[in-house]
Amino acid sequence: QVQLAETGGGLVQAGGSLRLSCVASGRTFGNYSMAWFRQAPGKEREFVAATSGDGVSVNYGDSVRRRFTIDRDNNKNVVYLQMNSLKPEDTAVYYCAAAWGPESYYRASPWGSWGQGTQVTVSS
Repeated sequence: QVQLAETGGGLVQAGGSLRLSCVASGRTFGNYSMAWFRQAPGKEREFVAATSGDGVSVNYGDSVRRRFTIDRDNNKNVVYLQMNSLKPEDTAVYYCAAAWGPESYYRASPWGSWGQGTQVTVSS
């Protein structure tokens, strides 16, 4: 398994932007598909975005499509989530996740490694 650590959360006004980062341990980062999920209080965990091992292929949840962008830097073992046009309903704890296999960038993939999460709060 890979160890994951998210940073970049915080408080932002509606319409603003934030960029989350997730650093992964290990030497085989490119062999993992990476994803972001989020969970708001009282709600189920929601798929946000995922990227293939080479960063070429991506998937997005319907609620963030065209506002959020996932990308990765395999030289630095980092995956990012750029969040633009933030809305109060984007408020949640955001988690980074990894699935073994460079083509496992799907919502239902076996996301076996998880970070501790970072809080994102969007005020109206």
